[in-house]
This record gives sequence, structure tokens and C-alpha cells, in this order.
Amino acid sequence: MASAASSPEETRLIEAARSGDLEAFNELARRYQDRLYHIAYRIMGDHDSAADAMQEALIAAFRGIRGFRGGSFMAWLTRIVTNACYDELRRRRRRPQASLDALFVVDQGPEVEMTLPPVEGPEFYAERRELADLLHRAIQSLPEDQRIVLVLSDIEGYSYEEIAGILQVPLGTVKSRLSRARMRVRDFLLAHRELLLGTIRLS
Repeated sequence: MASAASSPEETRLIEAARSGDLEAFNELARRYQDRLYHIAYRIMGDHDSAADAMQEALIAAFRGIRGFRGGSFMAWLTRIVTNACYDELRRRRRRPQASLDALFVVDQGPEVEMTLPPVEGPEFYAERRELADLLHRAIQSLPEDQRIVLVLSDIEGYSYEEIAGILQVPLGTVKSRLSRARMRVRDFLLAHRELLLGTIRLS
């Protein structure tokens, strides 16, 4: 997790970007773009929408960088990306679409226990990909507010306090949304456990 204070080099780049230096801002964006994209992708569920949200977020960040008041620059960027995802999700609801490449691989989701064999053979690899697909579907089935909290907490590792700051909601709201999200994911996986036969077991 990014520290609350920026490094001297990052502070120099931020100050240059605040003065309108596009190259300084681009250097900051390059430092964080992979992680920011992963956040957008896990929220949006497909590459195209994540890329759209990222593009909108970086434009908004450059235009609004004068409003950065210190603290974690990564958290500030995460808030902008999250807001861009909210906007893109609203646009998606107005024109629904499906994506065939919406798949990411994670080893395990919240409140899921797995017993893994010592060596991953072809059959287990296929089952792990099935679990990844099922986890993806479970996360995408969540309401937007719960999905974003789950991604920030259980995938990106932000603390409750950091998430509350990013989303600008009370700490109790973060905890309740996360609790409901974890419960929904668990119930979704248990309801589809027949799809996960073989070496992976959900409890």
C-alpha cells in the first residue's frame, strides 16, 4: 500500500505537474497506470470499459491536479479512477453490452478456502481457470457500491480508513458494504459449486 506521504521525487513531479508540466504528469501516470488499470478492470469487468475509464480518469486527474492537497497520491488517483468507473457503469446501464474477454485470474476470493495439489497439472489448471471465471462472475454480480469496496479491500489491500477516504463515505458504510459483498460472493460460489469439481473445494 502506498504511504501517506509522497517521496521527494514524487513531490517534485507533482509540483511540476501542478504548474502544467504534462511530461511530469505522464511520468506519474506511468508509475501507477498498471495498478490503476487493474482496479478499473476488476470493477468494470472488461478491458474496453476499463481502458475508457482509465482514459477519462487520467484526463480528469491532469485537469484537477491543482486540487491535490497532499497525502497519498495513489489514493487520490484511485478516487478519480473509481469515480470514472461509476460514470462508465452508468453509461453501460444505458447501453448494455457483453464482453467475451472479461476474465482475470486470482488464486482465491474472500472467505473461500481451497485445497491445492502440490503440482499443477492440466486438469487443475483448467479448474483454476474455472474458479477464476466464477469469481469474476461473482464480483460482477455485486451492486456497484459493494463491488468497488470489495475490489479496493480484498484485491487491492486498502484499509477501511483508506477506502472511506477514497470513496468519501463513513467508515461504517465501508464495513457494511464489504460485509454484504463478501456474503454475496460466498453465496454465489456455494450456489455454483457444482461447476468446480475435482481438486478445488470450496467451504
